[in-house]
Amino acid sequence: MNLEIFIAGKYLKAKRKEGFISLISFLSVAGVTVGVMALVIVIAVMSGAETDFRKRILGLEPHILVMNYSGKFDNYSQMVTKLEQSELIKGVAPILFAQAMIRSSHSFSGVMVRGIDPEKGFSLVKGFDPEKLIRLLGKKRAINELPGIILGKELANSAGVIRGDKVILMSPNGLISPVGHIPSMKRFIVKDTFDSGMYEYDNALAYVNLKEAQQLSGAENSVSAIGIWIDNVFEVEKVKESLSNILKYPFYMRDWMEINKSLFSALKLEKTAMFIILTLIILVAAFNIASALIMMVMEKTRDIAVLKAMGATNKTIRVIFIFKGMIIGLLGTLIGTTMGVAACFILKKYDFIQLPDAYPFSTLPVQLEVVDVSIIAVSAIIICFFSTLYPSYKASKMDTVEALRYG
Repeated sequence: MNLEIFIAGKYLKAKRKEGFISLISFLSVAGVTVGVMALVIVIAVMSGAETDFRKRILGLEPHILVMNYSGKFDNYSQMVTKLEQSELIKGVAPILFAQAMIRSSHSFSGVMVRGIDPEKGFSLVKGFDPEKLIRLLGKKRAINELPGIILGKELANSAGVIRGDKVILMSPNGLISPVGHIPSMKRFIVKDTFDSGMYEYDNALAYVNLKEAQQLSGAENSVSAIGIWIDNVFEVEKVKESLSNILKYPFYMRDWMEINKSLFSALKLEKTAMFIILTLIILVAAFNIASALIMMVMEKTRDIAVLKAMGATNKTIRVIFIFKGMIIGLLGTLIGTTMGVAACFILKKYDFIQLPDAYPFSTLPVQLEVVDVSIIAVSAIIICFFSTLYPSYKASKMDTVEALRYG
């Protein structure tokens, strides 16, 4: 066994008269353990929240939106065909955004209408596959049968309608008549509702067939954007760069990261802030390590002098106390990481922590990331290492003669 490690291990096993030093060492291990465990759990919850938000948003939004500076644009079918030929693209669908008023027998409120092509729906409506969208919003229907509409859960509740009820959509883009402006109106039947878990969407969004939305808004053969889906949602910049030769002015692209930049920036900032705040726990434990080492240096003055008299160099003495501090830090980090990972698995498997309705998720979203756990563990070890430098330096600079005479 390495000499320095052997002596550092012997020093950890304190004698009866050195029991107080041993207690400080134990508290140091406990402090590092608690800090690392808390960091692992909190960062896993923050990562889980970010992933949950991303899944909810991408369940309703395309990965990339192709838009026109002039607003709505025609002849979109040619562009859809051209985009579908790209190997990087999984799916393409035209979308029409329109503002309208929804009227039921109970209420009258504003709504954001999205006209979609059910045959190219992809994940435009959370929880609805293309087959279900075709069945609910398909163009083919019986004579005198009203077109279908899918409402957000909160919107349906506020309008007081359920599946099978009839509603009227009114668009400001109507006709000019001798008596003034007449808004465009169209009746729909509620085919179903969706629940994205995000109030902003569920309280304001309604889906109809693209052709019906074009007739309602007076934008025949026009769309507001073309949605693009890709396999890897984090490669949007790469896909946008590859499409830059196809999509020239007046077209431009916006990806899901750019559209939801404020939300994910806030989550990232909160995650960073929590990391910094909880790292202070490890820092406090590091001060305990430094205190324990300083007291041990004072206690082991004669031992240090004997070692130096036997030929031990300053570097050897320094390494002994660094190893002792690092054993404490590594032990605390290992136990804390293990307990943190175990706690995350328990929280993920057993939903015993229920969150109030104010949150979009009912239980704590937990997602362990290997990179996050590695950063936490390495950070803890580095902090513990720096806490050993001063005590080990003071021990190595101790005068041998003075230590033997007065030790």
